[in-house]
Amino acid sequence: MRYHNITKDDMLNGDGLRVVLWVAGCTHCCQGCQNPVTWDIRGGIPFDQAAKEEIFTELEKDYISGLTLSGGDPLHPANRQDVAELVGEIRAKYPEKTIWLYTGFVWEVIGALPLMEQIDVVVDGEFDRTLLDVQLKWKGSSNQRVIDVKRTLAEGKVVLHS
Repeated sequence: MRYHNITKDDMLNGDGLRVVLWVAGCTHCCQGCQNPVTWDIRGGIPFDQAAKEEIFTELEKDYISGLTLSGGDPLHPANRQDVAELVGEIRAKYPEKTIWLYTGFVWEVIGALPLMEQIDVVVDGEFDRTLLDVQLKWKGSSNQRVIDVKRTLAEGKVVLHS
C-alpha cells in the first residue's frame, strides 16, 4: 500500500478529532474530486513501519476519536489486504477507537467484505459533482451515504449513521 498523507487532529472526516490516512489508488476518478493526486496506485510513498507508528502514536492520545481511511480509495483492490491488516491491528490495540472508511464503491458491492466487520462507519458511493452540497455532513454529494456498519450488518439493511 502507498499513501499521500497522514492528517492529525482532523475534524472534517468523521466524528470527533481523528487521524486520517490518505491512501493512493482510485479507479473511480470522479469529476470534481478533491484529491485527484491520489488516484495513481503508484503515487505517494510506501506505507511503512514509520507511517504505522505515526498513526499509532496519534491514536494513543485520549482525545483522538479514531482513524479515518480515505484517499484515493482504501478499497482499491490493490489496497484491500493491507488496509484489512492495518484495521485489524488498530482494532486489537485500540478497541475503543472508531474506524471510518471512505470509498467510491457502494455498500451493496463491499458489504460482504470481511473487513467491514471491523469498520464502524462507511461513507460510500462516488462523488457526483452534479449532486454537490456543501451543507452535507461528512460527504460531498447527496448520492453518498454515511452508513452505520455495525447496525447495517446486524439488521441486514443499510442503516445510516446519525
